[in-house]
Amino acid sequence: MSGGPWPGARRSVRGVEEAVERPTWAPEGVRLDQPSTARIYDYLLGGSHNSAVDRHIARQVIEAMPDAVDAARANRAFLSRAVRFLADAGVRQFLDLGSGIPTAGNVHEIAQSAAPDARVVYVDVDPVAVAHSRVLLAGNDRAAVVQADLREPERILDSRQAGRLLDLDAPVGLLMVAILHVIPDADDPARLVARFRDAVAVGSYLAISHLTADSRPKETARVQEISRRTPTRLTMRSHEQISRFFAGFELLDPGLVWVPEWRPDPGDEPDIHPERLSNYGGVARKN
Repeated sequence: MSGGPWPGARRSVRGVEEAVERPTWAPEGVRLDQPSTARIYDYLLGGSHNSAVDRHIARQVIEAMPDAVDAARANRAFLSRAVRFLADAGVRQFLDLGSGIPTAGNVHEIAQSAAPDARVVYVDVDPVAVAHSRVLLAGNDRAAVVQADLREPERILDSRQAGRLLDLDAPVGLLMVAILHVIPDADDPARLVARFRDAVAVGSYLAISHLTADSRPKETARVQEISRRTPTRLTMRSHEQISRFFAGFELLDPGLVWVPEWRPDPGDEPDIHPERLSNYGGVARKN
């Protein structure tokens, strides 16, 4: 992999030429001229760890689906509510798979505010996400990050960080939020979920959110086509297909629902119909 753009360089992004300088947040070796799903998501969440090409793709997504920013924020809010629920249920260790670039309301912040002894292992393949997680977690001996792909369950489970922070004989909160839709069917995501399920103790939980074409097939088809320009093409799945990922778990009320409908906080009133956000979410318990 090359070192990417250099200070003062000019790069063309689909016909739009602009000056590109390596920002301080970009580790050496990261290609800023190639889009990253993690950085596109960061842009949708209002973050600043994204490049011109990421913003270009993100704006195309917003043009195809104007509710994309609302969808990203609703998905993040679902993660926060799920972590709070698990902490209240007594879970004290979390494995966040596909954790993304740190932004407001990170898992360790939520979990440790409810239970200071909570431990969190973040996992992401994106080097920017990993680099900034390490900075954020400096001095926190109850949280760590592993650079690995979800498709490498053994590498994750056998990592030094997981060995130090996770006791797999006690309940674990498995978080697979906005990650399984970047795993194609050819990689058998159900098998991957099952591998993590089998590794954790009875009483563990699984939280999933996932994009779907159920409610807005035309718009999501355009978003899926745009994702072909990134290294991680999106795979939209139906309610039935996503439900299968919970095999071996018992779905908790209210089941697999549109993310704003999963145990909303008192007073939460979505500005738009929940189905327009095209994201299902659910939490289940291993019995």
